[in-house]
Amino acid sequence: MSRPPILDPQAVPVSGVDEHLPPVPRERLQQDFLRQRFLNPPAWQPEIAGDGASWSERSPADAAVLIPLVLREEGLNLLLTRRAAHLRDHAGQISFPGGRVEPNDASMEAAALREAEEEIGLAPAHIEVLGRLPIYSTVTAFQVTPVVALVHPGFALSLDGAEVAEVFEVPLQFLMSPANHRHHRFEFAGGHRQFLSMPWRNMDGPEHAPEYFIWGATAAMLRNFYRFLSA
Repeated sequence: MSRPPILDPQAVPVSGVDEHLPPVPRERLQQDFLRQRFLNPPAWQPEIAGDGASWSERSPADAAVLIPLVLREEGLNLLLTRRAAHLRDHAGQISFPGGRVEPNDASMEAAALREAEEEIGLAPAHIEVLGRLPIYSTVTAFQVTPVVALVHPGFALSLDGAEVAEVFEVPLQFLMSPANHRHHRFEFAGGHRQFLSMPWRNMDGPEHAPEYFIWGATAAMLRNFYRFLSA
């Protein structure tokens, strides 16, 4: 069965919102707790292992993404990118810095750090790697390892305009609150597709601040992070 592409995810109806689930407590969104959680992880299972069956004809490939948690006075913020509009895959979508693992990468962590420096100029000297989340399988045949890290102040960014249109930060507390997690589902001949979204707009910013539609694999990996911190 072929899977129709989701060309306009914001137009897909919302089938549910998880406001019945508790947010991650604020004390668990502190750097010391995160360090200890990765050093001594609990027994847990990711909620979403992947997008579903692959519809790509290429062989599976390893990829790594960085989940960069920026240390701010008001708390931790997640640094995200908006992909350039001209890209062949996932143009304009919200994503983590990252990409395909290269043969000379010593580890998944090394690949995630290299990609973050290449894409947005985030220097490894400011990054403290905490650990990994489980591999996430995409419909485009990538086996993605999410690498979670703290980003210490003093960094400067330089975007690769060929890949990244902009970067922005979202409070981690917002993303770790399921009341902000929306389920989407649509039916097609012989099946259905479903995905999560976490739309965010900076309400403390300009009056007409843009809404960033965080969805798909990025939202799914954040949902797994929620489960990891809640366990």
